[in-house]
Amino acid sequence: MTFEQKWLEYDYNPFIVFNEKGKITSLNAEAQFLLGSTTPHELFELAKTYASINFGFKTTFLQLNYGRYHFFGLTVGYDNEDEIGLKLYQSPSYKLNTTKPKGELVNIYTIVDLCIASNSINSNIRFEKEYDPAIPDVVIDSNNLIKLLNKIYTSCLIENEVIKTKIFYRVGEHIKFDNKKYSIFSIEIASQNMQKEHFTEIELFAEKQGLSIDITKSFTINIPMITS
Repeated sequence: MTFEQKWLEYDYNPFIVFNEKGKITSLNAEAQFLLGSTTPHELFELAKTYASINFGFKTTFLQLNYGRYHFFGLTVGYDNEDEIGLKLYQSPSYKLNTTKPKGELVNIYTIVDLCIASNSINSNIRFEKEYDPAIPDVVIDSNNLIKLLNKIYTSCLIENEVIKTKIFYRVGEHIKFDNKKYSIFSIEIASQNMQKEHFTEIELFAEKQGLSIDITKSFTINIPMITS
C-alpha cells in the first residue's frame, strides 16, 4: 500500500466504495467492523440518498446509528456512473478518565500479545489481531491493564470460535492533562458471545484502577497516548 492508502486503511472513520449495482469494491478496516452492525445494501441506499445531483462530492451532517456506531455526518462522492464512495464520520462515544494515568513506559503490543498467548492455551478459539503499527510506548500501569485484559478475554472464552482484538489510533481525538493535549488510542476486543454476568465486575475493576472502558457489543479500553 502507498502512504496515502495506509492512512485511509487505518482511518477511524469507515470508508466504502460501491459499484453501480451496490457491490462493495473497496473498504477500509473500520468499515469491515461497521458491516457487523448493518448491511451493504443499507449503506448503498444511504449513499444514493445523500449523493449530489451532479458528479462531485457532498457532505451532509446528520445523526446516524448502527449498533454501537454513532455518526454525525457523511460524505458521498462520485465522478462517473460506475462507482460511488461513502465516508461516515464517527462521534466520540467512549468514556475517558480525567485523571492522568500513572505507571511505567510500556509497549502496548507486547502486553496485549502476552494476554492473548496466556488465554489461548488449551483453547480452540482463533484469536485474530488487527494492530495499527503507529502506537508508541505509553505510560500506564501494566499490571492493572493485564488484569483487565485477562478478565475481558475470560468473558469471551465460552461458545466462541473467534475473538478479535483491534488496537487503533482515534484520529483527531484528544484529552488534556495539565493543559497539555494528548492523542487517544483504543484496544477493542470483540466476540460473538460475551458473558454479560462479567460486565459489572469488569467495569468496576476498570473504574477502581483508573482505566476507561466501554462495553457495548465489544469491550473498548480507551487510553491517552502519554509517552513520558
